[in-house]
Amino acid sequence: MRERFWERFSLAELNIAEWEALCDGCGRCCLVKLEDEDTGELHYTHLACRMLDTDTSRCLDYAARQQHVPDCVQMTPETAAWDWLPDTCAYRRLARGEGLASWHPLISGSGASVVEAGISVRGRVFSETLVDEDEYEDHIIRWVS
Repeated sequence: MRERFWERFSLAELNIAEWEALCDGCGRCCLVKLEDEDTGELHYTHLACRMLDTDTSRCLDYAARQQHVPDCVQMTPETAAWDWLPDTCAYRRLARGEGLASWHPLISGSGASVVEAGISVRGRVFSETLVDEDEYEDHIIRWVS
């Protein structure tokens, strides 16, 4: 990877390794989100995609995730700016012209910094498969924005 690539290149100019390195592994993008039909407001739940390992905050089959979850969104420079990503997301931050957060592994040098900063969903969520879809509203959380 090129030195401090996230500061020197646009998202569209990154190679695959650099692109993947931007993901801090927090798992927030894998949370079930509900949109208020009246206001358009997005609400996160503590329900995780069935493919998210809630102990590690990593996808169980990242390479084939869209075969398991067809509506899993592929991150691209275009989707990085979408409002459905949490404010903490490196892709979204860079798409908005912000830098990486101090706890991001590329800055801190440690993957543990995401957990230590309270950004990771590790141990805070459970699989969507454990809840009926009509009960999702009962699982809205406020610690993700």
